[in-house]
Formats: sequence, structure tokens, C-alpha cells
Amino acid sequence: MLLQQLREELLQLHLQLPKNGLVTWTSGNVSIRDPSTGWVLIKPSGVFYEDLRPEDFILLDLQGKVLEGTLKPSSDTFSHLYIYRHRKDVNGIVHTHSPYATAFAAVGKAIPVYLTAQADEFGGIIPCAGLGLIGGEEIGKLVIDAIGSSPGCLLQNHGVFTVGKDGVSAVKAAVMIEDIAKTVWLAMQLGNPIPIPDDVVQALHQRYTQAYGQG
Repeated sequence: MLLQQLREELLQLHLQLPKNGLVTWTSGNVSIRDPSTGWVLIKPSGVFYEDLRPEDFILLDLQGKVLEGTLKPSSDTFSHLYIYRHRKDVNGIVHTHSPYATAFAAVGKAIPVYLTAQADEFGGIIPCAGLGLIGGEEIGKLVIDAIGSSPGCLLQNHGVFTVGKDGVSAVKAAVMIEDIAKTVWLAMQLGNPIPIPDDVVQALHQRYTQAYGQG
């Protein structure tokens, strides 16, 4: 079986989605691109997270040719592949319908920067792309057009897509979007949230990306 280590990692990342309240039933998926081959591993369609095994993930090339796997790949596969083909820096993608973030998507609203955590992680607004049909490349095109330098965006009437340099980074962004959306929604029940000035957002983002953590 090819890419065994990445398969094990992908299994653990999928388990983080229900653990963090980002998915319901079998909705949502994570994919990882292997930097050395360019091949992509993605979740099979309609399989319960607790039933997933490393060998269940579908291995494809960037054009969608199945290289290994017997199950049907996620219905979002071609959108994932479109994003990978257009973003050489991305090696991990997550799609969820997490409830608070998807509530913003349902009304077609981007999330302004009201929280330092959003400034840190996203460096600006969390944009909202338009409505696209599932099954082809259309959603991938919408993500590429809307996401900019952010690690994530909303999709009108649909949900969330996040990207990262690897699978862990993409899952982290998905967790952060839901946490931010929930906090912003709660703040909106109390009054009008206070936007963070652009210069402060950029200073916070620069500190977080260049000085935070152990390097």
C-alpha cells in the first residue's frame, strides 16, 4: 500500500473533525497531497469516521486518475484537485459544514476581524465565496477566486473550505474558523462587535506568523 505514513496521518486528522464538532454524520473531508509525488489522498464518500481505515483512503493523481483504492472518493474530490493544481503551496485541504461558520455562509456574510485570534491566524476577514454545485471543479474555482492569502473561506449556502501547508495546518484553520464564528455570533447577540483596525491586524498577524511558538 502506497504512502502508509500519510494514510495514518490522514486517519487521525479525520477523527479531529467530529471531535471538534465540525461535521455531522459522514459530511466533510480532509485531503493531503504528498509533496514528493504530487499524489493526493482523500476520504471515501459516505463512510463513517469511526469506520475509516488507512487503506480506505483513495489515492489519485492531480487529474483525478485513481492510483490506489477500491471505494468511491469524496464528491468534493475534483474541487480539492483544482485547488491543489492552482496552489503549489497547499498540501492539505479540509471541507466542513461546521454550524456557526455555515450560519454566516447561509446569509452570504464574510466574517470581519473582531478578534485577535482571527488577526493572528487569518490576517484579515474570512471571505465568503459564491454558491457552487457539488461534484465537479466549480467549488474549487470559487475557493481559489475568494480565498486570497487567507487559510480559509466560507461558501455561500454551503460550508467551509480551509487550506494549509500540510494536513495539520488545514485542520487547525477549520477548527479556528468555527471557534471564531461562534464567538462572533455570541458577540453579535450582545451588541455591535468592534472591528480591529487594519494596521493592528497586520501587526498581530506578523507577530503570530514570525515570532509565535518555538520556531
